[in-house]
Amino acid sequence: MGAKRMMRLGMSIRGLGYHPAAWRHPDVPANGTVSFQHYLRNAQTAERGLCDMVFFADGIGIREHDEPPGALARSGYEIIEMEPLTLLPALAARTSRIGLVATASTTYNEPYHIARKFATLDLISEGRAGWNVVTSWSEAEARNFNREQHLDYATRYERAAEFVEVVTGLWDSWEEGAFLYDKAGGRFYDESRAHVLDHRGKHFQVRGPLNVGEMPQGRPVLFQAGASEQGREMAAATADVIYAAHDTMEAARAYYADVKRRLSAYGRDWDDLKIMPALRPIVGRTAAEARAKFDEMQALLDPMVGLQRLYGTFGDLRGYDLDGPVPLDRLGPQELRSFSERWVRLVREKNLTIRQLYEHQAGAGGFHLIGTAAEIVDVMEAWMAAEACDGFNITPSILPGGCDDFVELITPELQRRGLFRTAYEGRTLRENLGLKPHVNRYSRQAAPARAFA
Repeated sequence: MGAKRMMRLGMSIRGLGYHPAAWRHPDVPANGTVSFQHYLRNAQTAERGLCDMVFFADGIGIREHDEPPGALARSGYEIIEMEPLTLLPALAARTSRIGLVATASTTYNEPYHIARKFATLDLISEGRAGWNVVTSWSEAEARNFNREQHLDYATRYERAAEFVEVVTGLWDSWEEGAFLYDKAGGRFYDESRAHVLDHRGKHFQVRGPLNVGEMPQGRPVLFQAGASEQGREMAAATADVIYAAHDTMEAARAYYADVKRRLSAYGRDWDDLKIMPALRPIVGRTAAEARAKFDEMQALLDPMVGLQRLYGTFGDLRGYDLDGPVPLDRLGPQELRSFSERWVRLVREKNLTIRQLYEHQAGAGGFHLIGTAAEIVDVMEAWMAAEACDGFNITPSILPGGCDDFVELITPELQRRGLFRTAYEGRTLRENLGLKPHVNRYSRQAAPARAFA
């Protein structure tokens, strides 16, 4: 693994950007989340920059709390947006190489629906579909699906593991070459290459087969973002790509080594799974220009929105001095466990004030870099060389500006150093990520056909 590896890059183009005040920026269309042209522009820019994929995180409810009261109306973050599995087929028709990846919950969907929708997206896009597997964690989502509380942590992951098992089984319903379309011989498909899943498990009973035919990629690429023990194990077993979140190279290296070492237990090779931590770059032609861009965004942050961003971990902090220490003797609902643990650890390590913490979380949370393209690529290259990642998921602070800046300034620097492609290697997402071709389970097993009757 000593040779220089090609960097993998995703561009997250959900919403208006990852800064919670992005909608207030003068160059951001305030209503962009409900504008197809906004998404199309960003997807086409990312494709011009030869990114492996565009990525849509998603929630099936407004997960941001109106805590403190009145904060939600001041935030344009994750309030209204388009449903990605309706949006991505439209983008597929206006792009030709870039992968199209969307989140779909295993908690409030059924496996057959998800298998069918992503199989169809793979056909429409000619092999560019990817599914980001998540469990829904918020009460806001639960209340949109006949529940007052979300499922407990262990149940969510248990259901998710079985859900993925069913979906991937359905995707293998038809082996390569199953459809003959032989008009003269009167045979539409080869019965020996057709298979019924007939899954009967704790959470799902799904017979199959899938009524969508064989896909250009064999099956869509599987993504996952879980950082927990259950999430790591599930990713090692099934995922093709992990979107991780790490503040430091040390943490990223430890995570990378831990997940990669688990692969062999599932008969998988080291490079069968790509790990791509989130990176929020703010780039300028000079360091001063980059800092000015960052300061401009920070100045747009409403303190109420800042406190809202901390509520899930620390609860209501209105009664505390914003320039005083973050209280750790009482915590909030801790809805998203891995993120809450990270913020508590950060406060303990750096002794941040409330204002410093919400400004850090809003403007520079996670792995962020501010500087020139050369300075930013120096760090990206170092992470790759240290085996802390296989690439990055870019989470721009604002859209379209953050995507434009990356493609215009950072991509050429990556290419100059031989770290990134100068042309797409193939037509499918799987090919461009350097993943092995999918082999249908029944082809591997040489199993006998099972009748549909």
